[in-house]
Amino acid sequence: MTDNQWKLVVDREGVTIASDRFRLTAAGTVPAQGELAPDEAVLEAMESSQLEGIISELQSMTRRTYGQFCGLSRAVEMVGERWALLIIRDLLVGPKSFTDLAEGFPRLSIDVLCARLREMEHFGVLEESMKDGDMTYELTDYGRALDDIVMALGRWGALSLEDPRPEDIITENSMIMALRSTYQAEAAAGLTASFELRLGEVIIHAKVVDGVLKAGAGPLPGADLVVEPGPTLKMLMTNEMTPVQAIDTGHVTLTGDASLFPRFVSLFQIHPVPVSATT
Repeated sequence: MTDNQWKLVVDREGVTIASDRFRLTAAGTVPAQGELAPDEAVLEAMESSQLEGIISELQSMTRRTYGQFCGLSRAVEMVGERWALLIIRDLLVGPKSFTDLAEGFPRLSIDVLCARLREMEHFGVLEESMKDGDMTYELTDYGRALDDIVMALGRWGALSLEDPRPEDIITENSMIMALRSTYQAEAAAGLTASFELRLGEVIIHAKVVDGVLKAGAGPLPGADLVVEPGPTLKMLMTNEMTPVQAIDTGHVTLTGDASLFPRFVSLFQIHPVPVSATT
């Protein structure tokens, strides 16, 4: 609902200010015959600027606005609620049914998922449609504009990843976006190769055609190289372990053209933040 869809209603119950998420009724007496009509009385008592101020304050309370005229502030109001960016991350991989989204976030309650989807649809970040009896969600052009932002946040957050916590899981969508966000295009110059990455039950793939990456879910029949890195994937991506060390210690299992493994590792890297030079 946009700002101009707030309603002011004056009737025998009193004065009501309402939106789709908020309703406030102030009881009042019915004017005697010949007095100002209720709507005239209200408008005479309150100038339009006063009404706008009241509605703005109510919006701030119900929408959790920060009250700052700032692009970042507005962005956080739209996609800063818990789980919102992770939902966007998964939708950047492709449209998802409600069931797909719920299964991808086992710790997210259905009520909260519904709330996040409603909020982001309200802000024009995503849209819904009915397909095969299940509600399907996909990002709008406005929502897809978050692609580079989400990948940059993923790279930034990856710098703080240590060992997985007991409750941590990985998903197809999170790993596809991890490959996309850490992809080193310059290292792929002139390369055409296909890879399958197995991480326990999660299997994804990456196809590089003349340096251009396309990552997707599931196995890839005929992949040039199948990589099973176990828990060493992050160490390989941060250069804490070299490809040779991973092979020699038996931490990685390779099927196919093993000579592609060093190139595979060079394609997906987490680089530290550059240290500023001191003067």
